[in-house]
This record gives sequence, C-alpha cells and structure tokens, in this order.
Amino acid sequence: MTLLKVDALNAFYGRAQILFDVGFEVGRGEVVALMGRNGAGKSTTMKAVMGLLPRIAGTVSFMDENIAGMAPYRIARKGLGYVPEDRRVFGDLTVMENLDTGRQPPREGAPSWTPEKLFRVFPNLGEMRERRASRMSGGEQQMLTVSRTLMGNPRLVLLDEPSEGVAPVIVEQMADMILELKREGLAILLSEQNLHFAELVSDRVYVLEKGQIRYEGAMNAFAHDDAARREFLGV
Repeated sequence: MTLLKVDALNAFYGRAQILFDVGFEVGRGEVVALMGRNGAGKSTTMKAVMGLLPRIAGTVSFMDENIAGMAPYRIARKGLGYVPEDRRVFGDLTVMENLDTGRQPPREGAPSWTPEKLFRVFPNLGEMRERRASRMSGGEQQMLTVSRTLMGNPRLVLLDEPSEGVAPVIVEQMADMILELKREGLAILLSEQNLHFAELVSDRVYVLEKGQIRYEGAMNAFAHDDAARREFLGV
C-alpha cells in the first residue's frame, strides 16, 4: 500500500524555483532514500511535503488525501512525522519532558510508542531520562528528536540527514534504529548523503540533482552502479 505519493511537485523560495516536477512514492513499512549532493533539493522536498514552504505546486497525497497546502500541524495530526536536520530539541526540558511534548494518541495502522519502548531502541536515552537536552551531545539530541517524533505514533517519518555531524558509533545506532522501526511497520523517507548509511537501511532510492529526480531504483542496484554514483554523488 502506498502511503505517500508526490506528483509534479514544484517549490519556490521567493522568485527562485528549487524543485521541478518532483515525483516519488513511499509504501507502508518501506525505507526510501532521497539522495543527492548538497543543494540538490532534498531538504526542500521534505519541507514541501510537510507544509513548511510558503509556495508549492503539485500533489502531495498521504493516505489517499491531498495534503498540499495544509498547515504543518494538520499534516502531523494525520500521522506524518518530521525530523529536521537541525535537531530542534527543547534545551531547558529533560528527556522525559521533551518526549511528552510529542505525545499523541495511538493511531490505527501505525506502530504505537511509549517512552519505555523507545528506551529499548535507544538505551542511551534511557540512562539520561532526567537530563536536560542542552546537556546532551549532538548525537544524543538527534536520538531525542527522533524519539519525540515517534511519540506522535506516525505512520510515516521524514528523516532529514540523520547521520550528518554525528559520531560513527551514533551512525551505527541510527542504522539499527531505522531497521527496528521498519520491523515495527513504520515507513521512512530518508534524506541522506552518506551512501553506506543509506545502503544499510533503504529499500529504494530516488536521486535529486538541481531540483529534479534523475535516478530511481533499488538501493542495492544504485550502490553498485559505479557510473551513477560518480555522476550524482561524486563517490
């Protein structure tokens, strides 16, 4: 079953057009990577889907409903979670208090999350329940941001650059976490530049270049296509 289907998505910052007829889809329980160089339009795509851009055109269908142009809070209430790349935690609040801010009722057809269940996925967080977020490392804050989003019991999560700027050991934990979420039945759209990380967790890949989808296919095939990797990622 297709949860998210984007068709002919165009996005603008002021007069500048950033996305050009972007189209992709994400199925239930699937991890889909959105890859490309810096500035290719990955984060813009996620913000456009989440209703965070003032001007877009095209169709963003979530659970067979066009959510293009809806307010972000309404989109979140429908079961679409978003983890931005800049780790927006509440620094003065503890881990538990941060988690409480994301709490939503259980949702039919979506994995249900509690703090205790999250601490099994993120043991580090379980050891610092009363620690203020401002006293956590960047990787720990990233885990907390993901966990707070999961407290909303989403059907699909947009993960923007989760491996960016965190220690290799945290990257490994992030990969384990994504695979665990997939086993729970959660769908994930992953914006990522780290090919090794994306290959570990993703089923399929769409590659953006200058705001356009230039490649789509199985993640494993892309990872082993030397010409495509060099052309679109420079690796």
